[in-house]
Formats: sequence, C-alpha cells, structure tokens
Amino acid sequence: MPFRFTVLASGSSGNASLLERNEFGVLLDAGLSVRQLDARLNLVGTGWTPIRAALLTHTHSDHWNDQSFTALLQRRVTLYCHPEHVPQLAEASAVFQQLQWAGLVRHYATTGRFCLSPGFECAPVKLRHDSGATFGFRFSAAADETHAAADLAYAADLGTWDDRVAQAFSDVDVLALEFNHDVALQRASGRAARLIERVLGNEGHLSNEQAAALLQETLRLSRSARLRHVVQLHLSRECNRPDLAVQAARAATARVGQSIAVHTASAAVPTATIEVGRPLDELAIGPVPLVARNAEG
Repeated sequence: MPFRFTVLASGSSGNASLLERNEFGVLLDAGLSVRQLDARLNLVGTGWTPIRAALLTHTHSDHWNDQSFTALLQRRVTLYCHPEHVPQLAEASAVFQQLQWAGLVRHYATTGRFCLSPGFECAPVKLRHDSGATFGFRFSAAADETHAAADLAYAADLGTWDDRVAQAFSDVDVLALEFNHDVALQRASGRAARLIERVLGNEGHLSNEQAAALLQETLRLSRSARLRHVVQLHLSRECNRPDLAVQAARAATARVGQSIAVHTASAAVPTATIEVGRPLDELAIGPVPLVARNAEG
C-alpha cells in the first residue's frame, strides 16, 4: 500500500500527523508533548516503530515541542525543516541544537522535490501565514507491482490561497486542508479585535468558505476525478463547528459533481487511518476504506 495517513492531533493545542509508505513513516509536525505523542501513536497501533523522519511546516509552537524533539534525538529520527526555520528553532530550543550536532537536521528548499525514501517524494508548497516561512506539502508515492501511484496534499495553516497553491494541490487522492473558522462565529466570539483581524487576515487562517473555495478550485483544475478524501484540519474550538465545516466542504464538492468523503480532524483523538493508492485490479468506484488498527498494528 503506497500510503497510510492518520491525523494524530489537529488544532491550536498541538498538531501532528503520521504518513507511512511501506515501512517508512513520517511525522508531519510534532506539536505534542512526548506523553501525548506516545499515546496517540499507540492508539493508532504503530508506536514509534515506523517513524524514520519528521517534517516541520513552520515554527509556531503548536507544530513543534521540545519533548518531541527529544524523542526524535533519542530515536535518531531525521528532522526536515526549511533553512529559515533554523535561527528561530536554535534560539528557542536547546534540543534542536543537539539534533543539529547529531547530524539529524536536514533542510528542504522552497521549491523542488526531495526524496524521503525510494519511491516516496515530497514537494514543499509555500503558504501565506504569520510565522515566517510556512509550507504545505505534496507527497507522492510511486506505483508498485500491485498498487497505483498516489498523491496526498497537506496544508494546515494559511491565511489565503492563490492559483499556484490550487494547482499544486490538484490531482491528488487525499487533500488535508485547514478549515479553521466560521467568519460569523469569529466576529461574534468576544475575542480581542486585534486577534480577530489577525485570524481573518491574509496571514492568518482559512475560513470554511475560503477552504471550500480552494477545494473547489483544485477539483476544477484536476485532470481526473482522483480525489477520494478531504481531511479538515485545524478547526477552531471557539469559532467553528464540525457540522459547519463539513457543510461547506460538501457544498464545494457538490458544485463540481463529485462524491468525496469528508473527515474532520480533532485535537482530542486521532482520525481513522486512510489508505491511499488503490490496487491495480480494483474496479470499484468510491472512497478508499478507512482502516481501524489494533494495538499490534
């Protein structure tokens, strides 16, 4: 199976996802305490066993954690980050410096693909967000003897999008995308005006409507109806509701006439695992099934 994708946690209290290709696992952000991360990995049935790399989207504190960096160091897990992340992390985290000294920090460029493992590539996609260098990613798994090639796009924090982002996320099998807030709930939240304007601004977070528009545009630009799963990320606890986010996503997919499974990630519990990359002899049409894994994996 080319990909398995599980959101371990998504929200302002911490973000981490697990992407597996064969025996190679990647932590996509590590914004949980090591106790929380251990618990989530055990809950989805993998533990730390498959994790060979971690990939950082940006340097806001809900996307990395010193304790989790310590776990990477202890397990000799490579951390990929952008060169612009390095000064901030080195100043904020002594453990990050130890990862550097151990030769476990590698850099990805603003553009171009890099190889995580044979047949498993990642293409960074630059995003607008008020954390300096911020990235989404497009992951690609090559076809093998039994399964088709597969692509997954991920963008957890962005204030706005453009045609470049929509094009980068077109023709994927899974789109994991921020649906942060409902605008009316945000404006009525009683939060400080400065915070509201920050969230609503072009360097803040995507509203349900903005995310739905991006979803619709990626579908319009796609050359085939490959998209099977939309995973909603980073929902605000105070300024959104899952039913509103799901309604916005389903309206977007209905407008282009596609039936796509919509999953809403939580800060509290992992999502079910999505398998991506269909068997070559599979003729059925419809979403790829979710996988419930036990403690033994």
